[in-house]
Order: sequence, then C-alpha cells, then structure tokens
Amino acid sequence: MSRIPESTIAEIRSRADIVGVVGRHVELKQAGRNWRGLCPFHDEKTPSFNVNPDRQIFHCFGCQEGGDVIGFLMKHSGLSFPEAARQLASELGVEVPEEREAGGQGAGITTRIFGANEIAQVLYRKALREPEGKIARSYLMSRGFDGRLADEFGIGFAPSRWDAVTQRLRDERIPAEIGVHAGLLIDRKSGSGHYDRLRGRLTFPIQDVRGRVIGFGGRALEADQDPKYLNTPETPVFQKRHAFYGFPDALEAIRRSGRAIVCEGYFDRIAFARAGLGEALATCGTALSAEHGQALRRRTREVVLVFDGDRAGQAATEKALAVLLPHGLRVRAALIPGGLDPDDFLAREGADALRRLVDDAPDALEQTIRNAMRHGIATPDQKADVVARVAPLVARVSDVVSRDEYARRLALAVDAAPAAVAAVVRDATRNALQAPQVDSAALDLTRERRDVPEERQLRELARLCLQRPDLIGDEIALQIADIVPLGAWKSIIHAIVDAGQHGALAAAEGGGVDPFAVEARLEDEARRRLREIAVDDTPLDVERSAEQVLADLIAWFEARRRAARDQELTRQLRISEEGYEDLLAKKDAVLRERRARLGVGRGGTAEPSGRSARANERFE
Repeated sequence: MSRIPESTIAEIRSRADIVGVVGRHVELKQAGRNWRGLCPFHDEKTPSFNVNPDRQIFHCFGCQEGGDVIGFLMKHSGLSFPEAARQLASELGVEVPEEREAGGQGAGITTRIFGANEIAQVLYRKALREPEGKIARSYLMSRGFDGRLADEFGIGFAPSRWDAVTQRLRDERIPAEIGVHAGLLIDRKSGSGHYDRLRGRLTFPIQDVRGRVIGFGGRALEADQDPKYLNTPETPVFQKRHAFYGFPDALEAIRRSGRAIVCEGYFDRIAFARAGLGEALATCGTALSAEHGQALRRRTREVVLVFDGDRAGQAATEKALAVLLPHGLRVRAALIPGGLDPDDFLAREGADALRRLVDDAPDALEQTIRNAMRHGIATPDQKADVVARVAPLVARVSDVVSRDEYARRLALAVDAAPAAVAAVVRDATRNALQAPQVDSAALDLTRERRDVPEERQLRELARLCLQRPDLIGDEIALQIADIVPLGAWKSIIHAIVDAGQHGALAAAEGGGVDPFAVEARLEDEARRRLREIAVDDTPLDVERSAEQVLADLIAWFEARRRAARDQELTRQLRISEEGYEDLLAKKDAVLRERRARLGVGRGGTAEPSGRSARANERFE
C-alpha cells in the first residue's frame, strides 16, 4: 500500500470530528471542554476515557490508551494506519493521492485492479443465479446453503466459458493487462489474447479490512477438476502472507469477543459465522506467517486455532505456535474429533456444540506438551526428547513470566529438574531465529521512580508550554533547557517548545501547540504523558496569570538546581583530599549567589523577593 502524504494526513485530522467518530462506539457526555465515557479498551465502572475536540485527541487515564482520531480507529477496529486513514478520508471526501508503483507501472494500478476485481465479483454473483450456475447451486444446497446464505457471504460461480471475465472487462473498457495483473486472466500460450483463470468453480471473494475484493478462492465442482481449491495468484493488492478470508466482517466480532478463531478453509470460516462465531478467519491457501501474527496482534491478545484432530492437525498447531507466540498472543487449540471439518461438525453436532468446542479449547502449548508425552517419558532419553521438542516453542513465548511458568510446567510434566529444563529453554531462546522480547511495559518494569514535587512542577511546566507557546521566547526556552532535569518530561518540554517555535499550532482557536507535531518525536512513555496533559482541561491557576505561573515555575527549578549543586559540593568536600581550596571557593561562590538572589548582605538579612517567596510558598 502506498505511503499517504503528511499533508493529506493533516487534512484528515483537521476535518475529522473526533467526538463524532468516537461517539459511534462510546457513549460520551460533555464534561467541561472534554467529552467523557467508559473506555472501550478495558473494563471500568467509572469513566476515565476523555476526548478533547479542541486538540482532536483522546486519552484514557485508566489503561493509558490514547491518540488521535486515526489512532482510535486503528485500536478499536484493528486497522493499520493506512487502512484507518483511508477509511476516514473516504468518509470525509478527502482524496488520497496514489503514488507511483514500484517498477514504474504508473499511478493508480492498484485502484484499477480493485475495479477489475469488483467487476468480476458482480459477474460471479450474477452467474450463480443464471441457468449455467445450476451445478453450483446444487452443490451449495447439498451443504445446507440457500440463496440468502450465498448472498450473505458473497459466494458466486465462475462460468465454465473461457472468456466470461475476459469479455466483461473488455465491455467495461478495462485493459486485459489489468485483468492479468489482478490474476483474473491468463495470457494464451500462443501469445495472442487471454482467457479466464477461474472456470466452472464456486467462488469466494477475499477482501481486505476495508471490504475491497483483493482476490478470489475457487472450489472445484466436478471430479475431474484439479486442484480442488484454486486461488487467484498474488498481485499488488493480494499477498497471501497478509490476507485472511473473513475480513472485514470479523473485525467487530473480534473486538467484542476479545479473540480471533483461525481455521483453514472458506467453508470452515463460514461454518463458524453461521454458528454465531463471527470472529473466525481463514488463511488463503498458505500456512500462518509472521505477517499474519502481526495482523492478529493488532486486533486481539487471544487466538483459538481450529485444526483437524489427527496427527497433521497437531503438527499444524505446533507450526502455528512457532509463528504466533513471539507476537505476545495467547494461543488455544480446538481439535475437532473424528476427522471432521468445522462445516461437517456443525451439520452433525449443531451450533451449540461448535461454540463449546471453541470456548473450552485448551491452552495450545500445554496441549503440545501432552501430545509430545504420548511417545513416552519412562526413560531419561524419552524425557530429553520431549523437552527438546517443546523447549523451542516455550522459548518463543514473548512474556518472560509466562515463559518461565511454561518451563516449570514442562519440567513437572516429564518429572525433570526445573533448573535443567529452564537451561534448555534459555539455550533455545538464544538460538531462536526470532528471539522473544520481554513485554516490560505490560509488566510495569520501565516506569522510573518519580520525585513527586518535581513531577508535579514538570507536568505544570509542560502544560503551560503546550497551552501558551506565545510566552516561550528564545531566552525563556534556553533558560528552561538549562534548569529542567533530564528525563521523559524534559524530552516532552523540549519537543513542545521546538514545535511551538516552528509554528506547529493546533487548528482550534487558542489551542496552543499541536500535540501531533510533538508526538512523533517521543518514546512511548513520553507520549502517554503528553496525551495526559493534552486532554487536561483544568485551569493552570485560578489566582495567578500564566506569566506569573511561568515565572514561579522557573524560580522553583532554579532553587532546586542550586540546592542540588550545593549538596554535590558538600559531598565532594567530605571525600576529597585534593583541590580542597578550589572546592571551598566554589561552595562560597554558590552561597554568595544565593545571598545575592535573596537580597541578603554580609551584615544583615532581608525578606525573600516576591517571586521567590511565592515560589517557596506554592511549590515547596
């Protein structure tokens, strides 16, 4: 998918109504300048989810999720950034420019491929109801499908003629080369003309998350057709390692259920949907890939694999675990007994039984341990074989706590020393092609210990810089850079000041610095803090002007820095054996500077100045 220009992204953000978009999914009530509701990303009883229309930003103070209107659609609907941006652009009437394709094929080829696929889909759907589609209708009826179900899932029929799609594209003035690029047509070996790829087959439209047809699956209807299933080939819009059959219908069901069901075939996915399990997805003629794992992880934390209960199904489960575990997914495995596929199981046992099979699915990694033990654990060699088979999968568990627990359970299962099994898992972790990464943010291991008074003042200084960039001239900016301590807040304040000085202001009147101009420069923890202050609509101070608040904050940090410098010099005086006179002179200079600031002479005392007094009173 081509890159969307920054100017287009900015236009989408400025024209979108974030309250309206979020309000489709969350019941919001106005609270001051913000709108507030129950967070859609975690369970809560007291609303902590805030939407600020002035800054076009949302933030939850409970789970720390936040971002802009594009980010909300990404998190809520499980879309990638380009998918969410293009969906909003379509709603808002914003044209997204097409960039030139790699290889110089020219602008707009993907759009023309989508158009050709849509023409083919209309033809296939119509052909199913024509006399030539009788064979397909008979087959569907034998599997319990009527016309309503065929329409619901977009099932069609590719006519047996060699040129049905070829002629239709010609009638629509679509060049045959576009049909070839879309995988719909094949060049004749004679070098003259083209013919249809799918002929005499039941068709299943494969769509992306925006509902656009990217390819087709074709199921044979006669005994002499080979292979049984034939997909259109990979194209600029259809890569099997990315694609799932079931988009976009499964997206809302995945969000609502908190899981995705992954199966192998088109009819399998439809069987789950008919049983009320709309969160099912099917791969498109290929094994699960790392790209599939990434797509699933963007949308959920739990995956239920559904394969046959035979040895091949168990092997497929282990291969899928190797792909999914490094992405932090929790994987369960529902193995269908008796060699049935989900469609047959639904017909024989009913929807309730299929739902129970999924709901009661055991942990896939524990199931793998049990399967490996069936070969025996009576001898040391057998135990070693089980550990050697399972340890590489345990090593791919991304969360370190979960990984250690699985290693402990593996040791218990084979009655081996936990330390020995843990050592094997550690070796496997080091040797893994995709080394597991500890989810330290989820374990709260990355948060630094914070000085509470300093944290409060840093937050207020960042809020002031965000809201009133007009107060931060060059001299003040240098002063702030000099006195603010290193850490996340300093990076936030520096980024805000820099953006303000370069004119990156929010579109709303009095909106201050545009937080989106700042966010891209920050790490995750700093971004969370930025969103917190961006949606904070409480006044900086009800008694003091913004100018006075800024002056008092600067005074507080200057006092803090002087105290720290004094403490360091005192420490050095205690431990130093050389340069004692120089250190003493530095300490004396610090004392003289402090006296001068407070207006204290050598022979008397004076009250603190107004600014320093207020700083001490309000911030100590």
